[in-house]
Amino acid sequence: MGLSQRGLGIAAGFDPTGASPRVNQYEAGKHTPDVRSLELLGKVLGKPVPYFYAVDDALAEAIDLLARMPSKARKEALNALRESFEQS
Repeated sequence: MGLSQRGLGIAAGFDPTGASPRVNQYEAGKHTPDVRSLELLGKVLGKPVPYFYAVDDALAEAIDLLARMPSKARKEALNALRESFEQS
């Protein structure tokens, strides 16, 4: 998105003096953000909170895509996934 760690932190509403180190520690895995911080970061990045908990890139992408779908399309996609799972 072209944001620095500091820019992301500030856009998320973190204290400007600690925004860069805070985001850096999240990215490095030294600290885990709380749900509220993930909500703020997700809002800036356009990602839902569950996206950040995905165990791999494919699951993260699926979460992101499902979150952006209208409710009806999401239900249809979930039904298609269920049918595919049941057939395998």
